[in-house]
Amino acid sequence: MQEHVLVVEDAPEFQHLYRESLSKAGYRVSVAETGMRALELARSTDPAVILLDLVLPDADGMELCATFRKFTDAYIIMVTSRTDEVDKLVGLAAGADDYVTKPFSNRELVARVGVLLRRPRGIGAETTPTSRELGDLDVDVAAREVRLDGELCSLTKIEFDLLDALTEDTNLVRSRQSLIEHIWGPNWVGDTHVIDVHLANLRKKIDRNGTKHIKTIRGVGYRFTPLTSAADKAA
Repeated sequence: MQEHVLVVEDAPEFQHLYRESLSKAGYRVSVAETGMRALELARSTDPAVILLDLVLPDADGMELCATFRKFTDAYIIMVTSRTDEVDKLVGLAAGADDYVTKPFSNRELVARVGVLLRRPRGIGAETTPTSRELGDLDVDVAAREVRLDGELCSLTKIEFDLLDALTEDTNLVRSRQSLIEHIWGPNWVGDTHVIDVHLANLRKKIDRNGTKHIKTIRGVGYRFTPLTSAADKAA
């Protein structure tokens, strides 16, 4: 089955460019010119990837991204002509998985979509335990669900994959590069610091009352530490 990409773009020339390049790469493409139409298509067609322009005639791209995140776990790639680093970080914080700035080549667009989709979901479920009990956090790899003190945490695909990588072996310190390769593969073409934004978003969701599940090992990387006591949580 062809993977479905929803293009949210109001400029006809870019609509044509995206549709042509993605279709040639083997993807099924739908196009929405407005935010309202994009929401309708996202709900009715269940896309694997949403290519979202930041500036639309009836909606703000950041707000639209946050709305998508309430009902779909599709990968979201934000597209904009802005180059401000603050805009990039805000977009990722709103739930985007990647961010590209116009102009970019057809090859880069197809590569970014492909990298996001290349890693199968639930990889390794047949050879490793499907559920990890890590103190106050339970990670169900097969169901792709995370519970904190029994309460379900709503994570994006990237956030779950990041937590999956960090909890595979809690004695292991993972470098930024190894996390990138675990999530996007060895041919990642984006900004490596994107991992820091996703880590910050993940920490906000799994850390409460001063807890710190993910430790930063300066100059090395990151390690997940199960928290099982008040002393652990306060450390």
